[in-house]
Amino acid sequence: MTLARVLSAIDDDLDAALGRLCDLLAIPSISTDPAHADDCARAADWLVADLAALGFEARACPTPGHPMVVAHGGSGDGPHVLFYGHYDVQPVDPLELWNRPPFEPALEDTPKGRVIRARGASDDKGQLMTFIEACRAWTAVNGSLPGRITIFLEGEEESGSPSLVPFLKDNTETLKADIALICDTGLFADRVPGIVTQLRGLVGEQVTIHGPDKDLHSGMFGGIAMNPARVLARLLAGLHDDTGRVTLPCFYDGVPPLPDDLRAQWDGLNFDATAFLHEVGLSVPAGEHGKTPLEMIWSQPTCEINGMWSGYTGAGFKTVLPAQAHAKVSFRLVGQQDPLAIRDAFRAYVRGNLPADCTAEFHDHGASPASQMATDHPAFERARGALSDEWPAEAAFVGSGGSIPVAGYFKSILDMDSMLIGFAKDDDALHSPNEKYDVESFHKGMRSWARILAALNPS
Repeated sequence: MTLARVLSAIDDDLDAALGRLCDLLAIPSISTDPAHADDCARAADWLVADLAALGFEARACPTPGHPMVVAHGGSGDGPHVLFYGHYDVQPVDPLELWNRPPFEPALEDTPKGRVIRARGASDDKGQLMTFIEACRAWTAVNGSLPGRITIFLEGEEESGSPSLVPFLKDNTETLKADIALICDTGLFADRVPGIVTQLRGLVGEQVTIHGPDKDLHSGMFGGIAMNPARVLARLLAGLHDDTGRVTLPCFYDGVPPLPDDLRAQWDGLNFDATAFLHEVGLSVPAGEHGKTPLEMIWSQPTCEINGMWSGYTGAGFKTVLPAQAHAKVSFRLVGQQDPLAIRDAFRAYVRGNLPADCTAEFHDHGASPASQMATDHPAFERARGALSDEWPAEAAFVGSGGSIPVAGYFKSILDMDSMLIGFAKDDDALHSPNEKYDVESFHKGMRSWARILAALNPS
């Protein structure tokens, strides 16, 4: 059987695959730092050369920022897949907290198993290389890829993807496929795989309440003058009722009910909310009453206060009545919630509840809708079965509390659903010092993609 021989080839080639990953990890492709522009180009060229060696037609495409890597290969009647990853990495600061140089990758034995230690090991070079190595094994064993594959690797994901949308719009025909595969997520638990099928959208707002034209002496003006900090505190407190529901009018328009089959899968994950909260020093779920913990994280919208400040906040004490008060508020969205309507509702709520002598000023910080994948596409169930065959626990369709904009762009620009499948773990220290990627995640990630490619292209 071809798949069995491909899996055996992956096992036999593991040490060489780790060596190739370490070569890529040694390139400091920090996209946010102009000093590393040449390193980003070098990483793109490294990937182009590696993909070309596997038979792909590969090239580094220039953008106003860092290059995009695009490669085409394979043939067949099965679904044409587009694989997405990113080769750029986060800055390494604070450098003094690293136990070894971040761009000198090394294998380390830890109490939980062997890991690859380096910046980008998990986010996202280790993850994207799991797919490339699966393609390598298929080519080595079969002489060709198991189907039509386009690989699309970005170099600006960690710096806000400024070139992504224009590039997608300018290269729609080149990139369009039947379905996208995105490897920038993680396992549900240490050895429990999942396919992310729901991503929450995001609205960010900064609000400033203006009152008196200067800070005032609280002894002279306290009680008679309106205090913007008190106004802001009341407004923020009023965003939720006693059951945890958001009070903005029409906020829940477009929030879909959780399908019974998905609820059953989530219940089968046996998520331990107490242990989850214990890891961050908490104990009791604080979200909307009547919702399960996974619903709160994955399928329900949120309104959160991310920061608030006003008046004197330095050492000691200064008895002032502040002239301004500020807050940053974010909304995570699900289903068909309209991010612009949510923004308008928030601003109308603030303006409609201001007392005399106060005004409000707003600054937006992005607005993107939620993404929900059509899991009735046959590729989803085939991929779930393939993952279940590789890992000790059955894979599930899961949600994500975060936002991965590229999946939404693939849908809105390329009219293509995405399967988000990754093998990172919660303790990988993404964006932090001493980032790592488990060798097991790398090894079983390669095997997982080999199985998924076989399942999508049955002979």
